[in-house]
Amino acid sequence: MKYKIRINPMAIADVQEIKTYIAEDNPEAAIQMGAVIYSKIENLADFPEMGVSLGAKINLKTDYRFLVCGAYLVFYKIEGEFVSVYRILNGARDYLTVLFSEESSEN
Repeated sequence: MKYKIRINPMAIADVQEIKTYIAEDNPEAAIQMGAVIYSKIENLADFPEMGVSLGAKINLKTDYRFLVCGAYLVFYKIEGEFVSVYRILNGARDYLTVLFSEESSEN
């Protein structure tokens, strides 16, 4: 089954922020990083479980999974026929606080 990809507006903004940051030193690398991130996201349509379960990593019940793209982590959930990409964050950042504070504010 091929899944449909949904990308949250925050994730799109994250990619733009990443590209802007990298472009300060290397515009070509910024374009390349954006392409790598979107390519990995596209692969999720065929292989949605290729990412790691965040819950298994942090010993907390959550549906989030993540992919590693260099220094960045793509956070997503498999939701029925969709793979929903929520955020793309630097792995050195306190991504758990970002993810779960947003999740609690949505409820």
